[in-house]
Amino acid sequence: MLFDPELAEIAARLPRTDLTDPIAAREGALAAARATVAALPADDTVRIADLETSGPPVRLYRPVAAAVPAPVVLDFHGGGFVLGSLDSEHRRALDLARRTGFVVVSVDYRLAPEHPFPAGLEDCYEALCWVVKNAAELGVDPGRLAVFGGSAGGGLAAATTLLARDRGGPSIAFQLLVCPALDDRMGTRSAATLTDVPAFDAAATAQMWHHYLPAGAEAAGDPAYAAPARAEDLSGLPPAYVLTAEHDPLRDEGNQYALRLLDAGVPVELHHVPGTFHVFDHVAPDTEISRRARAGMANALRRGM
Repeated sequence: MLFDPELAEIAARLPRTDLTDPIAAREGALAAARATVAALPADDTVRIADLETSGPPVRLYRPVAAAVPAPVVLDFHGGGFVLGSLDSEHRRALDLARRTGFVVVSVDYRLAPEHPFPAGLEDCYEALCWVVKNAAELGVDPGRLAVFGGSAGGGLAAATTLLARDRGGPSIAFQLLVCPALDDRMGTRSAATLTDVPAFDAAATAQMWHHYLPAGAEAAGDPAYAAPARAEDLSGLPPAYVLTAEHDPLRDEGNQYALRLLDAGVPVELHHVPGTFHVFDHVAPDTEISRRARAGMANALRRGM
């Protein structure tokens, strides 16, 4: 595998993601996320507030110079549906608010295996409804609302757009999917061959789906909402920006989903980034290739909104 020069050294020392014991993995990830947040310098350009909602807790990021009402981005963190928190997403959400000038609402949805599908998705949808219902109090424009997520969060963002369309729910103006988890069937070439890659490999992908969509979970909801690649009809969905990474088992499902959106008449911008691994922009945020990726995402959101 050939990695971007800045990523090669980082890739060599990244531990393999192992979700065999999801609770232990979560505790380790939480500790690391809190340490990262504590080490960040103070920022007086973005006001941050933790809020309770009618559903999951959220963390709101409002740039001081943001318009009122401001465009708003719902941010669903990654972590294989098992890991992740407001703290793990903090750096990315803060960066997104700074770059766009939009309000960002980071969502602390319930996690598997304690809460398998559809619990996390219903939390994301409830957060969407809460933001729209309280738009005036939050100072945001419900007509300029986007969903954003990386990895599992990308899968949840895609599923939330499907749910909003099918339930006649709030209108979503744009979806931004980064290395999204979209297909539990794992039938792509990248899922079959990328078995020894940094950050997240095919074995971790299988563990992720086992925890989030265990046997029998389909009875609790349409599996197309768990794995949006299963959805037969992608028409009527909001414009999309999809980013995929070369050495990522989720690569092909992201590329294929973007092409299927295009075939369904949805405006799509697809960016495949060579020499990268799963959610490289989040794992290695200080590299130039990650900064370029984040700038591209922010520009796409501004255009889309």
